[in-house]
Parts: sequence; C-alpha cells; structure tokens
Amino acid sequence: MDFKSLVENTRSVRRFKENESVSKQDLYDLVELARLAPSGRNLQPLKFLLSNEQSKNDLIFSTLSWAGYLEHWNGPGKGEKPAAYIVVLMDKSLTDKTIDHGFAAQNIILGARDKGLGTCILKSFEQYELAGKLSLPDNMEILLVIALGRPLEEVVIEPVKDNDIKYWRDENDVFHVPKRSLDELIIE
Repeated sequence: MDFKSLVENTRSVRRFKENESVSKQDLYDLVELARLAPSGRNLQPLKFLLSNEQSKNDLIFSTLSWAGYLEHWNGPGKGEKPAAYIVVLMDKSLTDKTIDHGFAAQNIILGARDKGLGTCILKSFEQYELAGKLSLPDNMEILLVIALGRPLEEVVIEPVKDNDIKYWRDENDVFHVPKRSLDELIIE
C-alpha cells in the first residue's frame, strides 16, 4: 500500500475482534516505530507500557471513555474490546512537557494499520485511577492510551456538510467520519 493509501485507511476504530490477539512482538515493533519519531530537543522522554493480557486489558479498559459524539453508546461491548493497548507515558524526570507523543502515536497507528490492525488513540481516561491500577511511579504521567486489535467495524470518510463534523454510525453499523475539504484548509 502506498503512503497516501495507508494514511487514508488509518481511521480510529472503536470496535475490535477481542478474541484475535495482538502479539507482544507486534507491540514491540510498534514501539520501535515510536522510538524513531522526532523528539523535541532529542530528550526522548516517552516510555510505553504494553498490554496484551486480558487481566491488564480489563484494568485499562475500565478507565476509558469512548466516542463522545455517540451519546447513547458506552463503548465496546462483549467481544468488541481491544485485544491490546500501548499506554504512552512521559518520564517527568526528563521533562515536564512534550509534544513527542503526537509524533510517536502517528508512527504507531500507521505501523499498526500496515500490520492489519485497527487503533484508537484515547485521551479521555481516568488519569489517576489508571496510574494507580498500573502501579506507575510518580515520575510517569500518562499522555495517551492507544487501543489496538483487529477491526470489527468499517470506517469511511465523508465530506463535511453544513459544518457538521460529528461522526456517526449508520443503520448498517458503518462508522462515518466527516473531513473538511482541502480547499477549506488552505489559506493563500
């Protein structure tokens, strides 16, 4: 798949084939891609907690919030939960702020898609509860949680209509994501 196609086909997935595992090696491969991402001042403050075990996955899942625009959906149900997670952490002993997690996350999700995996980057989670459940030291701050697994849903890009950017699911459970046009984004 060429790079543009890879980007076009890398969409947030919120329902997964929970029983199809993601290997530790796949998780290590994705963190290797994150490791190679740019780093401000080359501080490299990111650390990564990996989970592909049901008990740890359950701990992580219990602290997450899913799909704010889908008001009547509480997240993946039985059999639809992620098979793995990468929790992106900042080592505060190295710095107290970073933008590196954006670069790293993009590398992870593109690499995951290349492996046939779906992902969802989550920023909506119970920070202190999750840190406690994972027994993280005080110097580790959770920046993102990346859910991974084999996609259970189809996601399509739609043009934005009437300035409505809210994503939705249709009657066939196809997930629609409106995107602004290129003309709307470029200012000359």
